[in-house]
Amino acid sequence: MRMAILQVARMGHPILRQVSERVDDAQFEDPNFQRFCDDLYESMLEHDGLGLAAPQVFRSLRVVVIQLDSDEEAMFLANPEITPIGDGQALGYEGCLSVPELRGLVARATSIRVSARDRHGKPFLFEAHGWAARVVQHECDHLDGVLYVDRAEPRSLAFLKEYRRFGPPIVIEGEEGEE
Repeated sequence: MRMAILQVARMGHPILRQVSERVDDAQFEDPNFQRFCDDLYESMLEHDGLGLAAPQVFRSLRVVVIQLDSDEEAMFLANPEITPIGDGQALGYEGCLSVPELRGLVARATSIRVSARDRHGKPFLFEAHGWAARVVQHECDHLDGVLYVDRAEPRSLAFLKEYRRFGPPIVIEGEEGEE
């Protein structure tokens, strides 16, 4: 089966500001949905992402794929629901395939509990902490029409070239450069 590399929507396209549609039970069994999941994953790899949400490839579906380490299997989250664990938050710089060449400082919950369905519709629960929690929250924000720049500290925004050359505009105590 041949997979397609999907184009990524950029900030300004209306699909990135919509609340995505839930994946219904029948869709999980549809070969077109499974093919879309394969294409979403391949597109994430092709565009050098750690995650990719369906709205980023012009599909209004509550599905994201995440792969933090190439040694691990990709994780598909359909209809995810996130609950923070405790009150802990941390600041960290983020970037996004839909907002190319820009970085910004965002506060996120440091620990979360996630309830979702896998790409075949099987429900599962997991906890994510630190960097993994940040990536999950970032990708799931796309499902609600939220971009990281909406949550970023405005004075922290920097183009990637300047970010790499001069460092982050706002330095977080204990953080060294890029994530």
